[in-house]
Amino acid sequence: MLEPPPLAPGDTIAVFAGSSAFDRAPVLRGMGWLAERFRVVFEPSLFSRSGYLAGPDERRAAELARWMREEGVSALLAARGGWGLLRVIDALPWAELARRPRWILGFSDVTTLHLELAARGVASLHGPNASGLAAADEWTRARVLSVLLEPAAPYRLEGVAWQGGRARGPLVGGNLTLLHAHAAAGRLRLPPGAILLLEDVTERPYRIDRMLTALALSGALEGVAGFALGEWTDCAPGRDGVTVERVLRDALAPLGRPIVAGLPIGHGRYNAPVVLGREHVIDGASLSSA
Repeated sequence: MLEPPPLAPGDTIAVFAGSSAFDRAPVLRGMGWLAERFRVVFEPSLFSRSGYLAGPDERRAAELARWMREEGVSALLAARGGWGLLRVIDALPWAELARRPRWILGFSDVTTLHLELAARGVASLHGPNASGLAAADEWTRARVLSVLLEPAAPYRLEGVAWQGGRARGPLVGGNLTLLHAHAAAGRLRLPPGAILLLEDVTERPYRIDRMLTALALSGALEGVAGFALGEWTDCAPGRDGVTVERVLRDALAPLGRPIVAGLPIGHGRYNAPVVLGREHVIDGASLSSA
């Protein structure tokens, strides 16, 4: 994978709103924290609203395309997740970004951008959006700074080994709902031997079961070398009592690949940034950059 260059203090980070509409206050606080070390830029239309989206498709696509092209922009940061990026991906200048890559940081709906970048051989950063940085703990903030300034530095995250073994491959993925949507659109292209990162929020266990089953039946999971599971926030059982852990184990364990769960990645209190596209290793209960 082609990795964009690291940032230096004072470099420019552009904030974009490609997904759902949002409250101004947390996004402004997140940008304010970043502005202590970097130059933060955004378009005035960032705060637009069009129903549940941050403005119409044309506005969101044009804004993101500008920052993907603009000279002097070292990184792009999503304002928030939600939904909307899949609606505009064909209007974005992917070839230009691949020629002059810069980091894209975000998660949740930003999984759409991560998947499209991985398919084009460009690494990206799965981590907090601007709205999440506002309330992030110091551990998460410190890791965000570390990965922006030294993305090549090794790191290790501890979890729980659900299925033992060792696997090595490029880390890809993110939000399960978006992976499922990309598969439905015929756009899911996972590299062979990938370690698949999965997390989600506010999904009942039966819906997680449905999405994982569909991915397995489509053949999308056949070439996966291992699974790195983050947090499953507010994915409580229904009246049937079936837990998300049971669903994940039942769906993934029969594939016979190493599984590390409980990683501090996703919509919970902690959201450690990781470099998607880079080689990672699952070794028992840990996930580490290779």
